[in-house]
Amino acid sequence: MLRAVLAMMACLVSQAAAGTETSRICDDVAIRAAQQELIPQNVMLAVTRLETGRTYQGVVRPWPWTVNVAGVGRYFDSRESLRAYLTKITEEGSTNFDSGCFQINYRWHGDAFASLDEMIDPMANAVYAAQFLRSLFEETGDWTMAVGHYHSRTAVHADRYKRKYAELQRSLQAGLPEALPVMPRRAPRENTYALLQPGAAPHVNGSLVPLDLQVAVSLLGQ
Repeated sequence: MLRAVLAMMACLVSQAAAGTETSRICDDVAIRAAQQELIPQNVMLAVTRLETGRTYQGVVRPWPWTVNVAGVGRYFDSRESLRAYLTKITEEGSTNFDSGCFQINYRWHGDAFASLDEMIDPMANAVYAAQFLRSLFEETGDWTMAVGHYHSRTAVHADRYKRKYAELQRSLQAGLPEALPVMPRRAPRENTYALLQPGAAPHVNGSLVPLDLQVAVSLLGQ
């Protein structure tokens, strides 16, 4: 009996360590993308938690292998299992879903990536989100406003998101993830995607889903 209990405890410890390491993936890319796009680290760390966070051992942690389809979130154990699920639903004709550390919408922004696999790549996902947040900051002049608009242009939804964001900022201030090595700043990847160009941001709503669908279709040339 004692051996069985010890084996179970060892298994739980191993699972906890694996879970912590996986959640660190989103923190890692959030910090690196923040450095690349000159965004405060806390902004990116909070947004990835707002988009994919779940409580694990009493702490809200982000999870990279996450998808939201029609308002229902699913968490997968690995990139491979997430990719397999996304491949299945896209082959069935589903395109309106959010995925990755920053929940990029595939229907409207999948063409900005070389493939579905690139879109769920944590770093590519984070850089694209950072570029969007940077464009919103340049529009509003305020990071909290930018974060609210990242979620929604509708005031009631944006305000609710901003309240959650403020709560997460306080918790992050109380205990930031272990510091990562400072990475040299790379030149930002040239972004030619229509919905992130100057003047397009006002038409975007919620997880990068366009507010005005006719405008979005026009911008995408569909």
